[in-house]
Formats: sequence, structure tokens, C-alpha cells
Amino acid sequence: MIWANGNFQLLQDNYLFSTIARKVKDYQAAHPDADIIRLGIGDVTLPLPEAVLKAMHIAVDEMGRIETFKGYRSDAGYEFLRQAIADNDYKAVGASVDIDEIFISDGAKNDTANFTDVFDGGNVIAITDPVYPVYMDSNVIAGNGGKVQPDGKFTRIKLLPCTAESGFMPDLPRHKVDVIYLCSPNNPTGTVMDREALKMWVDYARRHGSLILFDSAYEAYIRDDSLPHSIYEIEGARDVAVEFRSFSKTAGFTGLRCSYTVVPREIKARVKEGGTASLNKMWARRQDTMFNGVPYIVQRGAEAVYTPEGQAQIKKNIDYYMRNAGDIRRCFENLGCLVFGGENAPYIWLKIPEGYSSWQYFDKLLAEHNIVGTPGSGFGACGEGYFRLTGFGSRENTMKAIERLKNGGK
Repeated sequence: MIWANGNFQLLQDNYLFSTIARKVKDYQAAHPDADIIRLGIGDVTLPLPEAVLKAMHIAVDEMGRIETFKGYRSDAGYEFLRQAIADNDYKAVGASVDIDEIFISDGAKNDTANFTDVFDGGNVIAITDPVYPVYMDSNVIAGNGGKVQPDGKFTRIKLLPCTAESGFMPDLPRHKVDVIYLCSPNNPTGTVMDREALKMWVDYARRHGSLILFDSAYEAYIRDDSLPHSIYEIEGARDVAVEFRSFSKTAGFTGLRCSYTVVPREIKARVKEGGTASLNKMWARRQDTMFNGVPYIVQRGAEAVYTPEGQAQIKKNIDYYMRNAGDIRRCFENLGCLVFGGENAPYIWLKIPEGYSSWQYFDKLLAEHNIVGTPGSGFGACGEGYFRLTGFGSRENTMKAIERLKNGGK
């Protein structure tokens, strides 16, 4: 019998969204006539933009001709897509990113998890609470958590509490940490870091030789022009920050899978054997070994996002989702709830009524209104007492959910 990775035993029994899916399935089986509206998992509902479809159709035809057929693809991604990203996502906002620092992948979720491969187990890792569960679970699986303490916390993972009193923004760690996970616009709270807050973290990382892993998968939803879309808009960030982005929520690629990670050449890490190593080269080597790249057809579709037609079409879709998010936010505000998000992010984070745990409120919404959301406790201890809803539902279902809440109360 083989030896298994015992770190899996340290995880919660079920991934948050798997638990939600099981509970909804059980409820549906017991109530087959229930019209359930799913506003929990952040999956999009609008079809792919026409510009993306057109580009993919052309790419499919190219795969059928010997002179344009593509076999194994570049592990880092085709240059046409990386150049479009460098020009439109970075140069356009005054940030400098070269194409050899951009790595095309099949999901920001995958990359934020897989980036643990470049870490040594001796790092102290800071993760906000509440937080997207993948950050925590991937480090535990990789053995980066250290020992489990009696309270269930890990010796090498330092949680940074984010509360309503701080606007769900994390404070700087009291002691030095090596790796820092930041997400802005934030999943689950929907809050966004301004330039001053990001500069504070960049300066901290530069002082302490720390690495920031910056998840900006929802940057396209920022409406306030004063807010940064990339951490590389902050001076000095190239020395200390890796950025993750995705086409999933921006352009509806949840079923296609395409994202990218930026690893600047400046970032170095210590190695036990002595000296330093380039994280850019390490990540390139990791991808060369473990990843064969995103399909050519999908990358052509992603490239089309940056055409004038593509930009207009994804803006229309984002406006659609943000209208949903804004209406959900106002609904709960009118019901007397304290609400975050829904203004520069597609997520609504609300304080649940007194007398309910977050899972009890999940059950209440499901049973009384046939609405599915996400319990805040699934994102960490500081998420208890809160609940996440998304603007990614259809307009029809979003308005139907709002009417149910108006008529039945919170």
C-alpha cells in the first residue's frame, strides 16, 4: 500500500462549493417543484461575446488546414495574446510588463494554487480572513502550513482579520511574513484596495523581502476611476508582486478556461543552498514541466477580447452583471442590512440578521425563498455572521429573487 499525502487529512471534509451543491441537490430532491435561484457560486450566465466566437470559429478552421494547423503550443502562451495583454492591460494604465513575464494558463484558481510549487516549506504565509478558500487549502496540501495548533490554526499561516470596522481591509502583520495573499476587488467581500492601501503593502514587502501574490481576477468590474486595476500601478511593485488575472468573469470564459499570471524578472527568492533564484525562471520551468499550455483556439478567443468590438461587448456584459449586483445591494439595504461590495465588484457581502449562523441563514434563504447564496463562514472565521451573493445570475432570476425578498423579508 502506498503512502498518501497526509496533508489532505488537515483540510475540511468538503470544499465549500461542493457542500453547497450537495445541500441544494438534497433540497431539490425533497422539493422537486421548487424554482431555485442560484446566486451563490460566481459562474457567469451570459454567452461568450460575439467577437470571441468569431475569432474561435476562424481558429477552428485554421486547425483544419495543414498550413495553419497548430500542434503542441507554447507553454507560456502564444506571443499574439501575451502582446495584447501587455499593451492593453498594462501599458494602457502606465504599468510596464514585458511579454516574457506573462504566462498564459487555464485558470487563476489553478495558478494561485500551483504557485505554491515554488515555495519552500519554511515560509510564513499571510492570508486574509475571510478569504477565497483555495489560498489556504493549496498551501495546506503543499505542506506549507506547518504544524496544526490546538485551535486548528497552522503555525506557518498567519491569518489577517478583515472586519466591518476596518472596511474589510487587512492591517499589516505585526511580525514579518514571507508570502502575502491579497485579492482586490475582493472575493468574497467585494471591497477594493485604493492606491494608498496597495502602496502600504508594497512598501511592507520591500522592507521585509516579502512576496505579494495579488489576485485581480475581478479588476474589470472596478467603476471608480481613482482605484488601481493592477498592483503594478504602484511604484516598486515589480520587485515584490506576482499578479493573477482571468478571462473567466471578464469575458465569460468559465467554460473555456484561460487566464494569465505575471511574474516580473526583478523578483528573487532565497534558496537554502545559498544565493538567490529568479521566480520568473522558476515559474517558467514549472510550467514547462507540468503544463502543456492553453489551446490555440481558446487563446485566439482571448485575443479577440482586446479588439474594439470585444471591448464593447465585454463592457456590455459587465454592465449587466453590475446592474444585478447594485440592485441586490440596494434590496438588502432597504431591508435594513449592512452591505459591502456590489459597487466595484460583482459580489455582495451582507451582515445577516441576528439569531442566525451563516449556514442557518443559507438554509433559511433556500427554504423560504428558494435562493442560494454562500455562507460567510466558508471563507474563514471572520466570515461568520456574513453572507455572499453574486450579480452573475440572469437578469430575470435576479429580479425574481429581489421580488421574493421584498415580499418575504430578509
